[in-house]
Amino acid sequence: MQYLRPAVVLLLLFTALTGIAYPLALTGVASLLFPTQAGGELVYRDGKVVGSALIGQNFTEPRYFHPRPSATVAPDPNDSSKNVDAPYNASNSGGSNLGPTSKALIERVKAGVEEKRKDGWEGALPADALTTSASGLDPHISPENALLQAPRVAKARGLDEGNVRDLVLSHVDKPWFGFLGERRVNVLLLNMALDALR
Repeated sequence: MQYLRPAVVLLLLFTALTGIAYPLALTGVASLLFPTQAGGELVYRDGKVVGSALIGQNFTEPRYFHPRPSATVAPDPNDSSKNVDAPYNASNSGGSNLGPTSKALIERVKAGVEEKRKDGWEGALPADALTTSASGLDPHISPENALLQAPRVAKARGLDEGNVRDLVLSHVDKPWFGFLGERRVNVLLLNMALDALR
């Protein structure tokens, strides 16, 4: 008992400190200093939440910019022992875990290249147009990816391609502090700006 009592007391004390008090304090500080980010960077249109700037959405219509491929899955409704593709399924975040020698990955990338070529893409294709992110939920694409989609979007909407390209360039986020990360375009915010052009 002389060893058990201090061990139980320390366990309860550190559980309260590191499992309850510390996370609550951090959440409170984050909410005060970064209220938008701590709240999930929700995006509103006409007072209604339409998404988050932190989680991608699966835009598939030709009149919208498309996100990068997503590897997220969901249980097959016909057979719960199997999974089916469910792009941008935020409840099941994760990468495909396919390595560079994976036949499935090579076939998927080849199919993606063929699809992009049919869509009129020429030259070298950006990696983010063909590969998934580690989370499967990346809300951003590269500016090169967005610019390659501009002709399709302009044609589908009957807009001047130059105006669509200008819109893309105005939505390019630069690396944090000028050197952390890559230049990127948030697909949801770009598509909302596109809808506002009308």
